[in-house]
Amino acid sequence: MPTTFRDEVVSTMIARDISAFRAAVNDSFVPLQVTSRHSDRFRGVIRGAGIDEVHISDVRATEHVVERTPELIARDDRPYFKVSLMLAGTGLLIQDDREAVLTPGDLAVYDTSRPYTLAFDDDFRTMVVMFPRHLITLPADMMGQLTAVRIAGSEGLGAVVSPYLMQLAANLDQFRGSTGARLAHSALDLVTTVFTRELGLDDALADPHRALMQRIRSHIERNLASADLGPTSIAAAHFISTRHLHGLFQAQGTTVSTWIRTRRLEQCRRDLIDPVLADRPVAAIAARWGFVDAAHFSRAFKTAFDVSPSEFRAAH
Repeated sequence: MPTTFRDEVVSTMIARDISAFRAAVNDSFVPLQVTSRHSDRFRGVIRGAGIDEVHISDVRATEHVVERTPELIARDDRPYFKVSLMLAGTGLLIQDDREAVLTPGDLAVYDTSRPYTLAFDDDFRTMVVMFPRHLITLPADMMGQLTAVRIAGSEGLGAVVSPYLMQLAANLDQFRGSTGARLAHSALDLVTTVFTRELGLDDALADPHRALMQRIRSHIERNLASADLGPTSIAAAHFISTRHLHGLFQAQGTTVSTWIRTRRLEQCRRDLIDPVLADRPVAAIAARWGFVDAAHFSRAFKTAFDVSPSEFRAAH
């Protein structure tokens, strides 16, 4: 079961029975229960590639049901988001008391930290993008409003993003090196844009509270490199008190400092695997994103990713 997807080699797993497919699914994603009414004639193929904590899979199979049960979550509760794009056939996604019927071109997101069901009544093909929740800038509680919600691939932003993801699924051999990392994060940026639109966060008139939080998060992103970025400067830039600012983040289950540190570490992590920056010292990359104390950065990075910055760079 993967924690960090470092393998850039495209893998293909062919299953000629439900047991083999179940094992392949568990190796590719998180522990799941897989059943089929026609297990005697079951067939499935999973083709996948991963880089920089993002894993993309092209799944083709006959009829079956996939379940993420509370018991399986208890065994492995690491939080991932999975975005599914139907390429052929029809699928039913169930999570958080919602159901979404997905047809070719449609997108939907689900959370591995809560139970879900995926049911396919006939032959199908789907693309799955799986990534840790920290890679997306939208708060988890807001994302919880989108699980098992159909995003049509024939209209709106879905019609823009679906073709890009389809091309990734068809060209997994390009998913390697710094190019692959950029493709992966471009995909995440695009789906984040879709989610932002679906949540109404890009409409300043939709909800003043959410609009304020969106402006604050955008301000943080623009000023991550500034060593002066902190609650006082953020509150002043938005004409609110620091107490109000802390309350906004507390309502989302985090703190201002934690949010800033997480976003800075993510930017550093991306720079550490960029070959263009290979000759730049780790301390310089840290300073580029607001970490003025190299020792503090190293400790924070290791706490977040279970490996030192230098070891992380060497491994990639």
